[in-house]
Parts: sequence; C-alpha cells; structure tokens
Amino acid sequence: MKHFLLAIFCFAILSACSSFDKHVQYERVKPEKFPVLTAIGYAPISLQKSENETQRMLMAINASKIAAYAELAEQVYGQQITGRSTMADLLVSDQVLTAKVQGVIRGAKVVKSYPVGDTYTTELALDFEDVYHAYEAMHVEKKVKDITYSW
Repeated sequence: MKHFLLAIFCFAILSACSSFDKHVQYERVKPEKFPVLTAIGYAPISLQKSENETQRMLMAINASKIAAYAELAEQVYGQQITGRSTMADLLVSDQVLTAKVQGVIRGAKVVKSYPVGDTYTTELALDFEDVYHAYEAMHVEKKVKDITYSW
C-alpha cells in the first residue's frame, strides 16, 4: 500500500511539473541558395472557341499562361495521381488514371510570351528568393507591447 501511495504521489508531482507553460521562440534562417524554377505553357491558337482571330490569339495567350502556372505548381507541390482498374473475366475492362495539381504560386514572372506557328507559348520563372521575401513581408513577427490586468 505504501508503494502504491508513493507511486501516486510521484505521478502527481511529475504531472504538476509538466503543466508549466513554456514559450519557444524560433528565428527564421535564410537559406544560402535559392532555386529558380522555370515552366513553359502551350496553347493552340486556331482551336480557341471564337470566330475572331484576335480574340483567339488573346485566349491562347491566357491559356498558355495558365498551363505554365500549372506546371510551376506541379514542380512546387507535386502531383496527386489516382488510378483505378476494373477487370472482368481476367481482362482489363476499364482503366482510369487521374492527375491533380493544387497550390498557390506567388511571385512568378513572365519571362517570354510568343507565338510559334499555331501555338502560343508562355515562359515563367519563379525565383524562390522573391518567394522568401514575400513570405517574410506577409508574416511579420509580433511581440507583446504591454499587458494590463484589471480587477
């Protein structure tokens, strides 16, 4: 019985000690090197859904830019692949493979945007030093200025 009470007492003491609040403050460490990612997006001009040639060109410019951003997101966040196969009588009857990319790209710059034959091409660059500085600007550290207690 003494050992049991001693064990409960020790557990209570250790539990009380572990309930102290502690504050850990971290400091950002700037990397020595920042990578620069590049991506290229393509879009056909003649297949854009418009009767007007200028509008088709503008639509292709926009589509190629979106395709380049999707490629950058793929490089930064990766791609989620989902697959499914169905068999009947030991033969593959249906096979589906889907890919998904999701993420936010900030700070990318258009390097070039130009037509090549019937295809519009957009080249993007993402400098991670710019991303780092944007992140620092958005996440400004806050410190306690004053605390007032009232009774």
